[in-house]
Amino acid sequence: MKRLLLFSFVLCLVPPSVQAQALADDPRVQQALNLLDVWMDAERAYKQIPGISLALVHDQEVLWRKGFGVANRESSAPATPETIYSICSISKLFTSLGVMQLRDAGELRLDDPVGKHLPWFTLEQAYPEGPAVTVQGLLTHSAGLPRESDYPYWTNPDFPFPTREQVVARVSEQQTLYPADTYFQYSNLGLTLAGELVSELSGRPFDEYMQARILDPLGLEATRTYLPEELHGSRLATGYGAMQRDGTRRPMPLFQARGIAPAAGFSSTVEDLSAFAAWQFRLLENGGEEVLKANTLREMYRVHWMDPDWETAWGLGFATWRAGDKTFVGHGGSCPGYRSSLILQPDNKIAVVVMANASGVNAGGYASTAYKIIAPAIGEAKASPGEGKASDPAFEQFVGTYDSQPWAGEMTVFPWKDGLGVLWLPTDDPLDDLTRLKHIEGNRFRRVRDNDELGEEVVFEMNDTGQVQHARWHSNLYRRVDNARAGSY
Repeated sequence: MKRLLLFSFVLCLVPPSVQAQALADDPRVQQALNLLDVWMDAERAYKQIPGISLALVHDQEVLWRKGFGVANRESSAPATPETIYSICSISKLFTSLGVMQLRDAGELRLDDPVGKHLPWFTLEQAYPEGPAVTVQGLLTHSAGLPRESDYPYWTNPDFPFPTREQVVARVSEQQTLYPADTYFQYSNLGLTLAGELVSELSGRPFDEYMQARILDPLGLEATRTYLPEELHGSRLATGYGAMQRDGTRRPMPLFQARGIAPAAGFSSTVEDLSAFAAWQFRLLENGGEEVLKANTLREMYRVHWMDPDWETAWGLGFATWRAGDKTFVGHGGSCPGYRSSLILQPDNKIAVVVMANASGVNAGGYASTAYKIIAPAIGEAKASPGEGKASDPAFEQFVGTYDSQPWAGEMTVFPWKDGLGVLWLPTDDPLDDLTRLKHIEGNRFRRVRDNDELGEEVVFEMNDTGQVQHARWHSNLYRRVDNARAGSY
């Protein structure tokens, strides 16, 4: 018991960055990161995604970050953790923070009718006997509002987003779709109105308020309320459209969300959103107030709206959902040429950020899969520090890509547990489709069944120079086509 207390005391004295490095160096975590690297690299290539940037946060520290592909196909500028993307609807989180700051300052209440603060909000109530459109209704998408301001701004080829003045002028010509507090109806118009509340009650332009009260205090130097045109095609990734039937993606014109900026106009990097996630974990751990009160952030995470189907839940600005026995919060983003996702699991303090410069990309799915890959490894590393066992360095000669049969896809081999792992790529579920190989002797392995018993033999056969030439599995040959993925994490 004394040893345990001494260990705990010493651990508390270790700077967080040292603890984070120890975690990142754990073989179990390294193997999980390598699997994520292998899988994401294949996903980007097979699905013809120009560029993807991804970052993982654990307990206020960036555990891993990387870019895949290019930010611009024409210049071949690489996608990196510092590449800027449109984050589209993740903008709503920042706008919601602004609303809650003003709520805490006593400038509004969540049950206030929107018209109390925005006299020009005269949208027609199609159900006059229903509840009023409230501030909380805006943040939970339960106000019964139309999805959009009445302009065709998601329409090719120009994406003509309205100005603030146009949004204000047109809102009186729109009407509610449902009585308030009846259904979840995602609404860019609703969060645009939330941004107008921020401006009206603070007495400052929305952009200025966001910069002074949220972005600057959090040190988010690459995050803006707009897309920086002067960086387009270089640090600001060029957006590309959804994949066409011929397998191509067309470049999308740069857009500015203008009056819809509070709902969809921000740009950022995975590096900045990692800092944004780390701030949330820090605030929850330390309590008190840093930009926002800790209890207010907890309030934003809690479910404030549950749809009648008992499946769609929403916090204050944050989406919230259950997966297994864990509750997640976050938001996704989808704009012309860009997809993004930020997910946080507050209990184990893991966050994932994914950004891509192409439409039709399942950024949320990638973020969820990244979490599924890394969370168990972090859990094991924390539960038994220093006890992780790396794969034998001698197995590195077998690691790499093998040319599979045309009907089976690409076979990739990588370090896993105390042996090797095998994936056939592409795959939507790398953990479920992973095959584990146990070393027998020399270049001979056997497949590990789900019940840990051993199955058939897999033999890596060498050429005259002692290099792996192919793998023999079920009597079939899989030719080696590349070398090991050195330095992938």
